[in-house]
Amino acid sequence: MSRIPATFARLTAEGRTGLIAYVTAGFPTPSETPDLVRALVNGGADIIELGVPFSDPLADGATVQRANQVALEHGVSLGDVLAMVRELRAGGLPAPLIAMGYYNPVLAYGLERFAEDAAASGLDGIIPVDVPPEEGGPLAAALAARGLDVIFLVAPTSPDERIAKIAGMASGFLYCVSLAGVTGARGELPAGLPDFVARVRRHTTLPLAVGFGVSRREHVARIGELCEAAVIGSAIIESIEAAPAGQRAARVRAFVADVTATAPASPA
Repeated sequence: MSRIPATFARLTAEGRTGLIAYVTAGFPTPSETPDLVRALVNGGADIIELGVPFSDPLADGATVQRANQVALEHGVSLGDVLAMVRELRAGGLPAPLIAMGYYNPVLAYGLERFAEDAAASGLDGIIPVDVPPEEGGPLAAALAARGLDVIFLVAPTSPDERIAKIAGMASGFLYCVSLAGVTGARGELPAGLPDFVARVRRHTTLPLAVGFGVSRREHVARIGELCEAAVIGSAIIESIEAAPAGQRAARVRAFVADVTATAPASPA
């Protein structure tokens, strides 16, 4: 069963804003991904998004696109991502792990086969970035049958009736895209974010997470006033890019500890 609901229940009991941390699987090298995931969790991340490398990541800005290209050059596939999940679970990692990516690799893998292998690996769900609700039913059904979540995205441009439709199909949490644009670290959160989150809240009892453009401790704090979790991706990729080889895990652990304002935890 998915670990996501229990994680949000714990966050609520602790009165704490969750951090969902993204890293592209296979970036900067496949062998480093498990160590980077453990470092993110040790720094204070509550849920991990593993980006599935894809040739046309159209919802992503330049930073995540670069990471996707590097991972593809290493030959990382969806099957490799599931193998990384198995390795992390075998090592005792307790945090929820979510695949985030585009639909073509899943379709090529096969929906039923993916659902079966994802559940066996220890994956908790998927964020299918480019799947509209009209086409998401088969994926949601295949994963739900195995206790896994499908997390859909809603945008500030989504009308209320569409938000309601997406919310009715989603499980785990709803991903609120903070702006009409691609991923990437930005200096300020959009001024209209409170109204957008309030509008989404009217249509669901699921936890809400805000991503796209989130990069700083003050962003996480502000999002925590509005909903249950913040998502950071591009800023984590940038911290990996800036770190010397051999120091990348330590650098992302320190970055997450800073944005969550926590001291580094004991190793997972």
